[in-house]
Amino acid sequence: MSIAKIYSRALTGMTAPQVTVEVHVASGLPSFSIVGLADTEVRESRDRVRSAIQNSGFDFPARRITVNLAPADLPKDSGRYDLPIALGIMIASGLVKPKLDLNKYEFAGELALDGALRPISGALAIAFGVGNDARLFILPKESAKEAALIETTACLGAESLLHVCNYIENKTSIEPLAPLLNIDTLAHVSNKDFCEVKGQIATKKALEIAAAGRHSLLMIGNPGCGKSMLASRITSILPQLSHKDAIISASLYSLSNGHFNPEYWKQVPFRQPHHSSSATAIVGGGTNPKPGEISLAHGGVLFLDELPEFDRKVLEVLREPLETKKINIARAKHKVEYLADFQLVAAMNPCPCGNNGHPQKNCQCSIEQINRYKSKISGPLLDRIDLVVEVPLVNANELQNLPNGEKSALIAERVKNARSIQEQRQNKLNYELSNPEVEVYCVMDQKTQSLVQQIIEKEGLSARSYYRMLKVARTIADLDNQENISISHIAQASQYKRSIQTK
Repeated sequence: MSIAKIYSRALTGMTAPQVTVEVHVASGLPSFSIVGLADTEVRESRDRVRSAIQNSGFDFPARRITVNLAPADLPKDSGRYDLPIALGIMIASGLVKPKLDLNKYEFAGELALDGALRPISGALAIAFGVGNDARLFILPKESAKEAALIETTACLGAESLLHVCNYIENKTSIEPLAPLLNIDTLAHVSNKDFCEVKGQIATKKALEIAAAGRHSLLMIGNPGCGKSMLASRITSILPQLSHKDAIISASLYSLSNGHFNPEYWKQVPFRQPHHSSSATAIVGGGTNPKPGEISLAHGGVLFLDELPEFDRKVLEVLREPLETKKINIARAKHKVEYLADFQLVAAMNPCPCGNNGHPQKNCQCSIEQINRYKSKISGPLLDRIDLVVEVPLVNANELQNLPNGEKSALIAERVKNARSIQEQRQNKLNYELSNPEVEVYCVMDQKTQSLVQQIIEKEGLSARSYYRMLKVARTIADLDNQENISISHIAQASQYKRSIQTK
């Protein structure tokens, strides 16, 4: 009777809790069972492991084999447990005699029937958890390139089960994979520039303010006025992600899509889900919860085009993460939490036909149809949007005579300077300010305070709208390099903080 223990990882939310693969080999009728809340993919590993061991030149033990994936109450899925299960069986049955201290290693990898190692999902997220425990991580060679982004983790890329067996018996060596990229220079550069957009001066200014303070923005305009084109260029004026945020963003992509492309390291995420997307696709979830679009947009931009065309229930689920910057997904068997600190940018037409306010086309919509269209966006959601701007329609004949716009690099420099002012003053961006902090950092003179009071009474602003307006004004002042908020800053912020008539 022999028991072998191999360490691996399970993915639950942004964490990768340790899993101990315990293999018990005993005399008796040949059998092979896996216990420990294993999903279908894990249970099917019995056939993959058996074939991989035999095709690697070993005799599969004709004994009673029990594989326990501990802790028993933690769900296990995917084929990443194939490698640790195979190693546990071979070590417990004496087919492999390790010369290394396996307590210092963790293993993950899916096995092909011939014993080759196939890529796994969530390699980067697993590597992050392994690095926190100061272990060495052995995984498929193709996945090691992604995992090597975590500089604190030594990632060893193996080609096959036999390769790993020879390594732990000191018959061969596997060198830790060095990071394949220069973290300071690899950030993907957007090929979309604001200089390509002619006109739209006011909308560009609104996007600059939104980028500088990371405020939410809603653009309203006729079809073809350039809302989507402008929104797609906001990432060209945003600073690249910090190292910490880049790891979090890449880990979320790794959890959701199965892998992360290192070419997009430090690129600001820009997610644009279709308006037919379900609530689960937007916020995450499923039988085995995965991150949704709001989590994939963490640290970046979530762009919702044709906002009223989204199902109202889908839009309502955005309200909580817009405030808390995270999303909690509860299921009967487990609960996960994903980060969701995203910047919301949305666009919509002024009416169902899109021609309301068009200089040349007539709107065919009735007042009731327009109100019904706008009422799909609830008041509480609108209350959480910092800037609302009307995008004018530029005449096609005028486009030929208009000069090119300002380059994104120049706008990005102003955004960078404004953010630097915010970090030095309050150690956070303006959108993150709490209500008490707004009172401290949004300093105004008596005349400016009087104007604010008039705006509150005239517009009937809620407390949330009031504080959000002050945050926007604070950002405008930062772009102007002004220490205090002036009347002009409040006036400009109040123009952006307007409402859509919903009733």
